[in-house]
Amino acid sequence: MAKERVEFFGSFIDPMTMDETIEKIKDIIKIKKITQHVVVNVAKLVMMQSDIELRDAVNSCGIINADGAGIVFGSKLLGIKIPERVAGIDLMERLMKTAAEAGYKIYFFGAEENIVKEVIRQVSFKYSRLKIAGYRNGYFKESDEQKIVEDIKKSGADILFVGIPSPKKEKFLNRNLNKMNVPFVMGVGGSFDVIAGKTKRAPLWMQKIGLEWFYRFLQEPGRMWKRYLVTNTKYLFMLTKKLGESILFSK
Repeated sequence: MAKERVEFFGSFIDPMTMDETIEKIKDIIKIKKITQHVVVNVAKLVMMQSDIELRDAVNSCGIINADGAGIVFGSKLLGIKIPERVAGIDLMERLMKTAAEAGYKIYFFGAEENIVKEVIRQVSFKYSRLKIAGYRNGYFKESDEQKIVEDIKKSGADILFVGIPSPKKEKFLNRNLNKMNVPFVMGVGGSFDVIAGKTKRAPLWMQKIGLEWFYRFLQEPGRMWKRYLVTNTKYLFMLTKKLGESILFSK
């Protein structure tokens, strides 16, 4: 039985566990229903407050998971039930294992050329039965877009992983989702960099206590400081304000 979506600061979220998400994706691929998946983390949620196009693109997706301890923790503070964090990279790994077992074909789109090639090398070694439909780096001009869309369509992929930053990724998919004819399409953020070994993922203990973002900041402080300082501060303000309103109106 499908769980009813919840709304959190203007973003819809499907309150599903990892296992429930996997089962739903398998059903989508089986019936070939074109579906876009997206994860919502603190940075994206904050961007959605001012970027209406991004908000519409996210909320139009068929599956929206909560990726980030901040989202799960904040939702609980406001009495919204989200069972667990479904991290994009963990879901991607689970799907590659599932694809290798079920015979699904995957297309990898995003990151630098050397990175996406290393991703293909790594996943082909780890999942020897995995069918690679194709791959392409994530750097392109507007004039290249339709050729990319056509190449993905011709590949016959069952799953498309897109490693392009937000909000460019969401807007690209919102424009082209139905043109590519891929049953399941998922934005995977910086997961290609992790798989290729360019960046490391936080130790499990840091993941469990919600400090994965801090570990990423330590690896790329010059690029990530503004994102985390600004978005985390704005998010704390949003939560504090909403909590204050809840307390005020409950009296």
